[in-house]
Amino acid sequence: MTESLYIGSRIEMFTDDWLIDTMTGLHLKLHHPVPQEVVLKFDRPWEGSESWAPNVMKEGDTYRLWYRARRSKEMSGQAYAVSQDGIQWDRPNLGIIEFEGSTNNNLVWTKPGGNMNPFLDQNPDAHPSQRYKAIVRGSGVIYALQSSDGLHWKLMQEEPILTDRPFDSPNVAFWDTNRKEYVTYTRGVGPGEGDFKGGTKISGVRWIRRATSSDFLNWSTLELIDSGDTPYEHLYTNACTQYFRAPHVYLMFPKRFVPERTFDKNWPNPGISEAVFMSSRDGINFDRRFMQAFLRPGNDPRNWTDRNMIVGVGVVPTSDTEMSLYYVEHYQHPSVRLRRASLRIDGFASVNAPYSGGEFTTNPIVFDGGELVINYATSVAGSIQVEMMDANGKVIDGYLLPQNDVIFGDQIERVVSWDDRVDVSSLSGKPVRLHVTMKDADLYSIRFR
Repeated sequence: MTESLYIGSRIEMFTDDWLIDTMTGLHLKLHHPVPQEVVLKFDRPWEGSESWAPNVMKEGDTYRLWYRARRSKEMSGQAYAVSQDGIQWDRPNLGIIEFEGSTNNNLVWTKPGGNMNPFLDQNPDAHPSQRYKAIVRGSGVIYALQSSDGLHWKLMQEEPILTDRPFDSPNVAFWDTNRKEYVTYTRGVGPGEGDFKGGTKISGVRWIRRATSSDFLNWSTLELIDSGDTPYEHLYTNACTQYFRAPHVYLMFPKRFVPERTFDKNWPNPGISEAVFMSSRDGINFDRRFMQAFLRPGNDPRNWTDRNMIVGVGVVPTSDTEMSLYYVEHYQHPSVRLRRASLRIDGFASVNAPYSGGEFTTNPIVFDGGELVINYATSVAGSIQVEMMDANGKVIDGYLLPQNDVIFGDQIERVVSWDDRVDVSSLSGKPVRLHVTMKDADLYSIRFR
């Protein structure tokens, strides 16, 4: 018998097939963020066409954003913006860093390093003076920073914490609430097609590495993440984050780089890029079943030049039904800017049913709670129905498909019922399977509560 999966009262999304035992007539579908408004034009004197690497978080009722402000190689710093809704952003005059004789700007860090990645440290043992931490790249190495407020930063030590280059992209670090330690995801070099030609080793693809630490200063050896048997491609960034509604799931939005293609024949640099999507349940083995683009350049020719469509670190809720991420477009153009894109809550992927319908059955699961809640959408002719089985696949009395009240509509939270009864507490703590039938519908997530 298949071993039961404990899900407790967690939200479980369908970014992978971890829950699914059998499936007929259905498939997992990747959904795409919808471009929204431009939130920042990088047009301040201390910014420039190579401003990028956004990092966003929601702290209480406040949204906070850090990004690289780069006017030239000589003027490259880290800047800060703030918002009350994640849509309208302000660049406060902080008075911290001097630029051309004035501190009337939103800069929070200049040297050493660039591509700063700050985070709110959720380590319960973190000292108040280190409530925020960050990594920053400088001269091919990585330094550690600390701050009490996310604005006033200083080096944790003079020596770099990581030296095994390359690090030439926005690198990420955070306190992993699952592992109870710090993790970092950095640029690296992985294998690839033709890694050996004529007995001579050549450079592999741009790839992603992870290391761990208990104190943020001493790190394990960087190791390559594993994407199974999917083809290797150049992945230039990672933007790894724990999903805010289901932190046991790690999300990545790497920038896929295709160096051999040029769209604009007059552009001086080769290569074009876009964002892709991958997820993980352990932080090292990533499911990359969705090889298609997550965020395309679209019909804007200034997004078809090199190193565009970089998705920043952080996914944040911007309403009860919507979450947002932020990406840089028009990179290296005078019009370089930061744009918001939105998805429905939990809406990275779904179990998708065509009009002809289909069904799936979960692996045995053990839950805690008294009702089953689903995040779903159907057409007006579509439907979803659920029945409960024991671990052996026998339907449980009272939770049969004919007793299930047919579900249709579009809701983030819909309580499943059988003959108007929603209580499933008698099955809590016992191995059960869900058998789900669907027609012209998407199922994004489930949860027992």
